[in-house]
Amino acid sequence: MRRLFPSIIALLMVAGTLSAQTTDNKSTETTKKNREPVGINLSLWKNMSTQQTDTVGSTCFNLGLFSSMNRLNGVGINLLGSVVYRDMNGVQVTGLANLVGGSMRGVQIAGISNVNGDNLCGVSLSGLVGITGNHAQGVIFSGLTNIVGDNASGVLIGGLLNIAGENSSGAHIAGLANISGEDFIGITASGLLNIVGENLRGVQISGLGNITGENMQGLQISGLGNVVGEHFTGAQVAPFNFAGKGKGVQIGLVNYYKNSFDGFQLGLVNANPDTKVQLMLFGGNATKLNVGARFKNNLFYTILGGGTHYLDFSDKFSASLFYRAGLELPLYKQLFISGDLGFQHIENFKNKDYGFPARLYALQARVNLEYRLNDRLGVFVTGGYGGSRYYNKGVTYDKGVIVEGGVVLFKY
Repeated sequence: MRRLFPSIIALLMVAGTLSAQTTDNKSTETTKKNREPVGINLSLWKNMSTQQTDTVGSTCFNLGLFSSMNRLNGVGINLLGSVVYRDMNGVQVTGLANLVGGSMRGVQIAGISNVNGDNLCGVSLSGLVGITGNHAQGVIFSGLTNIVGDNASGVLIGGLLNIAGENSSGAHIAGLANISGEDFIGITASGLLNIVGENLRGVQISGLGNITGENMQGLQISGLGNVVGEHFTGAQVAPFNFAGKGKGVQIGLVNYYKNSFDGFQLGLVNANPDTKVQLMLFGGNATKLNVGARFKNNLFYTILGGGTHYLDFSDKFSASLFYRAGLELPLYKQLFISGDLGFQHIENFKNKDYGFPARLYALQARVNLEYRLNDRLGVFVTGGYGGSRYYNKGVTYDKGVIVEGGVVLFKY
């Protein structure tokens, strides 16, 4: 028995050693299997290549007509198309389309489209469409449209559209429109429209309109209109500017804010929910019959209108359009005094055949006394001075005292 016990111990030690060696061998084999081979892919088509599509390896160099690869870590050049099932790190160039199932880091160039299922970091150039499923960082240029599912940072240039699903930063330039689903920081410029779903910090420039759903800090410039859903700090410059509330400057033909405004509005019409729109009917010696719309705030007002017969009633038809801006102050109970400056454009139509100028402009100053009969009706008289001049030469055509009188309708 004493001899048997040492023999058993020796056998157990040998078995343990053999087991350890077997385990080490298996671990080494597993490591070798998990280590992805790297190769060169020369391809005519998907199943006609030096690397099979179902391989777990990666490609360091690819050249062909149409190639399908597991992973590309290097350079791939194809005449028709290239498909990478996982990630691409390097350069991918094709005549038609590049498709990457995972992330792309590097450079993509395609005649038609670049599509990345996950993230993009680098440069992507395509003739028509660039699509990134999640985040994009770098420079993306497409002849038609760029679409990023989540966030985009860097430079996006699209012939028609740039669309980012969530937050964006950098510079987005498009021939038609830029759309960002949530926040944007940077510059957006388009030929037609810029839209930011929530907040903007930066600059929006468009040929037609800019829209920011919530808050804007910066500058909006457009050919037609700017809209900020809630609060803006900065400047809006367009024919029509609209904001919930603001702090800064609005410059345009019509400026409107819904709640409050701390700043300066420069426009033909400056309005808010408290602005009263009143109809003015009056006659005078400048133009004989006139109608105007007065946009009146607490102290300041603007008037847009037109009149007929700048010349005498015995002459052929003549007409004018005018704009006036002024300040009104209470004088005594229902009596108010106001003063304004105005510009008048005059068209003489067929009277030009009888020696009158075809068109003139006039600069005018007026002082008005207005008495409010009730909440909806008032009467006024006006005295002032003005002069009409030629557009094409610095010569005065006519000048003199202005006398007018009329009524104001609608609620004060």
